[in-house]
Amino acid sequence: MASSLAVCRLHMRGRGSLVRSLRRVETFLHRNIGTNVAAAEGDALRKEETDEKHGRRSLYAVQAERQGEATRSVLINCSPRTNEKKFLKFLSRHGEVKKYFFYESYGMYAVVEFTNRESVASLLEEAAIPTVSHEALVPFKSRLLSLKNVDSAGSTNQQYQPQTTAPINQLIQRLSREESIDRQVISLTESYQLTEENSRLRFLVCSLLQDIAAAYFPECTIKPFGSSVNGFGKLGCDLDVILDLDGISGRKAKTPKSGLSLEYQLKRANSERAVTQSILSVIGECVDQFGPGCVGVQKILNARCPLLRFAHQPSGFQCDLTANNRVAIKSTELLYLYGQLDPRVRFLVFTVRCWARAHGITSSIPGAWITNFSLTVMVLFFLQRRSPPIIPTLDHLKGLAGPADKSMIEGNDCTFVSDFSRIQLQSNTETLEQLLCEFFDFYSTFAFTKMSINIRKGKEQNKPEVSPLHIQNPFETSLNVSKNVNATQLGRFVALCQESSWLLHQSETTRPTGVTAGNTPRPWGLAALLQPSQVAEIKSRHKRRREPASERIKSLLESLKNNKQPKKS
Repeated sequence: MASSLAVCRLHMRGRGSLVRSLRRVETFLHRNIGTNVAAAEGDALRKEETDEKHGRRSLYAVQAERQGEATRSVLINCSPRTNEKKFLKFLSRHGEVKKYFFYESYGMYAVVEFTNRESVASLLEEAAIPTVSHEALVPFKSRLLSLKNVDSAGSTNQQYQPQTTAPINQLIQRLSREESIDRQVISLTESYQLTEENSRLRFLVCSLLQDIAAAYFPECTIKPFGSSVNGFGKLGCDLDVILDLDGISGRKAKTPKSGLSLEYQLKRANSERAVTQSILSVIGECVDQFGPGCVGVQKILNARCPLLRFAHQPSGFQCDLTANNRVAIKSTELLYLYGQLDPRVRFLVFTVRCWARAHGITSSIPGAWITNFSLTVMVLFFLQRRSPPIIPTLDHLKGLAGPADKSMIEGNDCTFVSDFSRIQLQSNTETLEQLLCEFFDFYSTFAFTKMSINIRKGKEQNKPEVSPLHIQNPFETSLNVSKNVNATQLGRFVALCQESSWLLHQSETTRPTGVTAGNTPRPWGLAALLQPSQVAEIKSRHKRRREPASERIKSLLESLKNNKQPKKS
C-alpha cells in the first residue's frame, strides 16, 4: 500500500533538477491557492438570481461553489483513535472550521473546510516534512497531510461517511419494506446517488491535482465532468476529470489593427492532439513522481481521447484525466440540465442502471456490454417519446438558446439553452411505476434491427450503419455511442426487458406479499426485478393454481408410488 505521504525512493542521478522542479511546484501552490476560482465565484454570485429560478441551479454555479469549497479544504490522514474534539480544537487555532467529515479509504481520513483560505495557508506553514530512515522523500508540499503525535485519549465516536453503495442484497431488503413501487424507485436513488460529502471529496481531489498542474499552467483548471457532476453518478463511480486550458488569459485577445502589441512566444506542434498528448505526458510524470497518494499512473495517449489513468488512494477514486475534452463537458451540461428539468428523469435513470448492473447488462470491464451513458440516452429518448413528452428534444433546446449559448466545437454544433426559465415543459402526470413498466414495454418491442435512437430529434430514424444497436451521439452526430455492443448483449437486454415487463404485470409481484421463512419482507416490485430470474417460478405457481385439485392429488400419489418402488440392483 502506497503511503499517503508519498515516500518515494529517489535515484541520486538527476536529483538536482527534480528538486528545482519541486520548488517551482511549491512556489505556485502557495502563490496561487484559491486564486483560480476567485473570479469564478464572483461570476457565480452575479448569476445567482438567474441560477435560482424555479428552484434550479445551473451546473456552472454548482461547480463554482464546489471549487471554492475545495480551495478552502485540506485532506488529513488520521489515526482511528483520534479524539474528535481535540482534533477540531487543534485545527481551529488556524481559523474557523466551516465543515468537516471522516471516511475510510486505506485508513481514516478527514476532509476539513475552513471559512477562509488564509486558514489553509496558516495550517500549511505549521506542517513539517516527515523524518524517515532508509528512504528518500519527494519534498512536495500539498494539502494532503497526516496527523501525528496527537493524544488520542477520550471518546472516538466519529461517524464515517459512506463512499460506496450498499451490497445489492441489502438494497433489495430495503426496497422490500417500502409501500409502493414509486417509493422503491425513490429509495433506490437516495441509496445510490452521490452524497454531498462524496461530491466535496471529488472536487478536493481535483483541486489537489490542479496544484500540481499549476506549476506549468498557472491559470489552468482541473475539474470533474461526467457522472461526478451530471446528477447521475452513484457512490463509488470513477472520477473523470479534465485539465481545462481554455481559461488561460490571452487566448481570445484580439490583436489591434494598428499600433504596438505583445504576444507570447510559444512552442508549436503539428496538431492540437499532439499538444494534448505532450501536456498529458508531462502532467502524468508529475502526478506519478510528485502526487501524494497517486499510484498506478498509466499514460493512454494513443486513445481516441488521450488520457491519464491512476488511482488516488486517499480518496479511493479511480481517476481518468483528459485535457480540453470540450464535447464531454457539453454532454455533462446537457445531462445535468435534463436531470434538473423533471425529478423523474434521475429516478428512472438510477433505477434502470441499477437493474442493468444487477443482471450483468452493464459492466465495469470494457467490452461488448451496453454502457451507462448509452442506457442514460435510452431513458432520455423514452421520456421524449411519452405522450405528452416529459422532456424536450435537443433540437428544441437548441431553438431556445440565446447568443451566449452558441457553441461550435470542432465543427460540431453543441448549442442548447442554459436558462431554465426559457424551457416550458408539457404536463405529464405519469407515476414512476407507470414509467418503469412502460420503459420495459417500449424496448421489448423496439425495432432495433432497423431504427436508430436519436435524442436530438426525439424520434426513431433509419440506421445509418449496420450494427446491432445504434444510438446517435447527441453532438458528434456521425458517431454511434453504442458501437461496441454486439448482438448477443442487445438480445440479453431485450429479453430482460420482456421478462421485467411481464413481472410488473403480475399482481403477486406488484404489491407486498408478506415475509419469508427468515421473517424478512418477501421481495416484490422493483426489489423482485433486481433478483435473478423469477419468471419460471411464478409461471410454475400459476400452472399449479390452474390445475384441478384432483389432477394435483393424482400427480402427488403417482410421485409417492414411484418413490416407494424398490431400486433395481
